Amino acid sequence: MTDPIADMLTRLRNATSARKADFTVPYSKLKAEIARVLKQEGYISGFDLETPKDGHPHLRVHNKFVNRASVISGLRRVSRPGLRRYVGAGDIPRVLGGMGIAVLSTPRGILTGGEARKQNVGGELLAYIW
Repeated sequence: MTDPIADMLTRLRNATSARKADFTVPYSKLKAEIARVLKQEGYISGFDLETPKDGHPHLRVHNKFVNRASVISGLRRVSRPGLRRYVGAGDIPRVLGGMGIAVLSTPRGILTGGEARKQNVGGELLAYIW
């Protein structure tokens, strides 16, 4: 797989449009950190690490619904393996005028755009979620 983050976001998009309560993705530290940020911001209700005895570990991500509608109305992968997008602390974009979040990979870990602005740190712009 050339872009595991895009795979995770596609699985999230498909699960929310199909109104699935949860979905699984193969585990990695980066995906677990992205799930942590999504839970912290209230876009998912939680996630669990499941480790089968004879297989690879995976994350089970639990979608969040309000009145049978998903909290996530859209998401977009910004930086990709063919074209990386890096932003400085002053150039972090606001998503839908502050109604969404930008997810960044920074030297201080995976942060939202607001947290990165507060810590005055830039990094790779991974995705927009609204």
